[in-house]
Amino acid sequence: MVYEDELPASLVERATMMESILTAAATDGSPDNQIYEHLRREFMLNDELKDLLPAFVRTHRNLQSFRSWTQKQSNHWQPRRNIIAAGFTPLIDYLEGKGRAPSDSAVSDTLETFDADGVHAVWTKALTRRSSDPEGAITVARTLLETVCKRILDDLGTAYTDKEDLPKLYAMAAQALNLAPSQHSQEPIKAILGGAMNLVNGIGTLRNRLSDSHGRGGKPVRPSARHASLAVNTAGAVATFLVETHLEKKVP
Repeated sequence: MVYEDELPASLVERATMMESILTAAATDGSPDNQIYEHLRREFMLNDELKDLLPAFVRTHRNLQSFRSWTQKQSNHWQPRRNIIAAGFTPLIDYLEGKGRAPSDSAVSDTLETFDADGVHAVWTKALTRRSSDPEGAITVARTLLETVCKRILDDLGTAYTDKEDLPKLYAMAAQALNLAPSQHSQEPIKAILGGAMNLVNGIGTLRNRLSDSHGRGGKPVRPSARHASLAVNTAGAVATFLVETHLEKKVP
């Protein structure tokens, strides 16, 4: 049995411990199978971090299985160490805060307050994929905005169908929240609201051209982490704007 007081307090230290155990198992062996299974279970049950785990951790439930796999990858220890280190880099980078934007926490707080199980869960998935899976992150950025718009329309009792695309859903939500440019006469306000609508349309275009949601002929265009950051950060800002407006209007 593994006791909590035997383990490091922070998640980054626990991830580093799991990496060290696997490195030992892949080289001269490790007696820490119980600790590995405990740590693996903990991270697998964490919806925020599960997708950042190395594929070999998700696949191998114990050290014996993992060691057999590493032996097939290379007959030498150093290449095995390199594979393990590379596999853990996305998780540890995320836990150490690398690549996070200053606004991430503010967006997270707002979306969690609004809908922890739905909207916030999608936002968390977008964050975890932003660096490690740019194509997936772009797809989830659009899903975030679609989810927010539908959740707001549901709250307001406004009907929609499965046929509305993201620009249409956003236009419906904006109209219901008095955020449509046509509902305002002051030019600066109209410009800001029009810019928000253009950003939403841009995310849809970026997703169609660069994300993993459509088959692509010829040489595929691979998005980079900066493309994913653009999509995710923009979606987070617009989603927060919609949610804050909606919540403010609900206050009597």
